[in-house]
Amino acid sequence: MSNLATSSGSSISESDRLRIEANRKRALNLRQARLTAHPYRNDKRPPETAIAVNNVIKVSGTKFIDSGGGFLIEQRTCVDSKEEELSVDEKEVEKDSVPVPVEYDECLDCGDRFADSYLLATFDYKVCDACRDADGKHSLITRTEAKQEYLLKDCDLDKREPILKFVSRKNPHNVRWGEMKLYLHIQIEQRALEVWGTEENLIKEKELREEKREVTKVKKYNKRLKELRMDVRSSLYDKTIQAHVHSWGDSEVYNEDDDTYTRTCETCDHKETYEKM
Repeated sequence: MSNLATSSGSSISESDRLRIEANRKRALNLRQARLTAHPYRNDKRPPETAIAVNNVIKVSGTKFIDSGGGFLIEQRTCVDSKEEELSVDEKEVEKDSVPVPVEYDECLDCGDRFADSYLLATFDYKVCDACRDADGKHSLITRTEAKQEYLLKDCDLDKREPILKFVSRKNPHNVRWGEMKLYLHIQIEQRALEVWGTEENLIKEKELREEKREVTKVKKYNKRLKELRMDVRSSLYDKTIQAHVHSWGDSEVYNEDDDTYTRTCETCDHKETYEKM
């Protein structure tokens, strides 16, 4: 390589010559490391020499891994120093840390003790994730359905203690409408029993309201039917007819037996008996 540099010195620039010389020295160091490195060799060596242990060659603070395929993979040692710093910091944190006691709750379904669950964190309902029945008794119900099906009022959901928790979801029918409030179905059933006492009372109240609703519906239907008949027979129905007014005239007659007076309408022959004070 030195002969090539002298013979073509006129055509190679000074920067290229320096780069070639640096690559040559680097290749010689790597070659020497692969030939002389041994795991039991004394560690006292010049700082610029290469070290090779378990297919890892370290040269001037840089690690090279022998891939076995004829090339080396560069790996800088600064990563190891950062990892060491992180491990030291973690150890210091562990020394300064204070153990926090964990509170366990008993599952209402299986009786096992657990630290956290979805129903406990979202609805404050003590049931573990293993017993959660998302399609059954632990399903969700909208606020409107809860009020209609269990005859609950707003105060029963918002003010009666304990106040029921809910989750908000976008309305699937129209995104422009307000968000839906979804409650836990089993908590709504418990609240309905608190309001109505028993399930039988709730059923009776629903039946009573259904009867009132049917009566109101029939009245509205009859009223509408009458209006339609008036519209259809408008030629025969005279809306200007007023109530009959009696015309008594001079038909007043005195009855001496019972000291009363009788008069007769001149239009409809209606008779009326009365006394005078």
